[in-house]
Amino acid sequence: MSDTITKERIFTSGVYAKRELAIIRGKGVTLWDDQGKTYIDCVSAHGAANLGHSHPAVVEAITQQAKILISCPEMYHNDIRAALLEKLIRLAPSNIKRAFLCNSGTEAVEAAIKFARFSTKRTEIISFMRGFHGRTLGSLSATWNKKYRAPFEPLVPEFKHVPYNNLEKLEAAISEETAAIILEVVQGEGGVHPGGSDFLLGAQRLCHEKGTLLIVDEVQTGFGRTGKMFAFQHHELQPDMICLAKSIAGGVPMGAVLIGDRIGEISPGIHGSTFGGNPLSCAAALAVLETFEKEKLCERAAQLGESLFSKVRAIKSPLIRDVRGMGLMVGIELKQKVSPYLNQLLSRGVLALPAGLTVIRLMPPLVITTEEIYQIVDAVEEVLSV
Repeated sequence: MSDTITKERIFTSGVYAKRELAIIRGKGVTLWDDQGKTYIDCVSAHGAANLGHSHPAVVEAITQQAKILISCPEMYHNDIRAALLEKLIRLAPSNIKRAFLCNSGTEAVEAAIKFARFSTKRTEIISFMRGFHGRTLGSLSATWNKKYRAPFEPLVPEFKHVPYNNLEKLEAAISEETAAIILEVVQGEGGVHPGGSDFLLGAQRLCHEKGTLLIVDEVQTGFGRTGKMFAFQHHELQPDMICLAKSIAGGVPMGAVLIGDRIGEISPGIHGSTFGGNPLSCAAALAVLETFEKEKLCERAAQLGESLFSKVRAIKSPLIRDVRGMGLMVGIELKQKVSPYLNQLLSRGVLALPAGLTVIRLMPPLVITTEEIYQIVDAVEEVLSV
């Protein structure tokens, strides 16, 4: 056992189920362990590495900004933050006018919940079965899986969970007391379940009819993952709030809430963040967005995602129940638990994620090559052959 693994076992908190692997370096789609072995990364730091690892543009932006200014709280204005805010708003639908910057996805969800309650003067929040929105108390209240919720109950009151992709059940649940609906366009942790257009557009219609706000959680699906900059763009939705994080700053901690015009004035002091909008993260995020345009990564994700999906779908294995996904976000549902197969993939040099007990989730960086996709599919086919 390596010294790194030994030390982490002794001193770490214990909240993470760790694999017997110490990653010490990354470049593009490739990761290296402390023994010098290489891996194709289909985890992408849980979706935070859409540009891959140590992308030159992000490295350069961080390096240069670190020489100028790292921290600047939002009580002062800052040039880099202003440039990022402008860029984010221009990328969003026309109804989005403002943005709140924070440090992570769960913080973005917490902020959106607070803004929804403050704006509507209502308290009820509706989220969905299989949905995942984070692990802090507000976002955990919106998360469905009992495994995450049970140890911390009672959670924040007045949260409801209804079946995903079921407009009839949603319509029955929504009321004049509902401040917001929060949903993922593709449920990631819940098993890679895409929402249907009729359902998503119907949810938006119900929100407008009831004076309810629509919050779309794009923490995992945002920034090109599904083949468009944001997954809701596949359905031409206009969310009232959009929660962003993970890949927004190329792996540097950052989150954001994009805020639409149905949200009223937000008073100073009702929310805040010490590190939110710091110039270092803003510089990294600007480099990410410029790289997306320069390298046409959304188009690349759509094209290569279609290739990955079709090749995985063509695998003949009695273990496979279904293959689902969008862009470079593919879920392979098996008829049994996936843990042994994830370990077998690791031994063949491919790192992948579970999405629940029975789904293998593949989320490679968007800079992946066709050749690397072939390698991934060959490894998956090999471990699922019986």
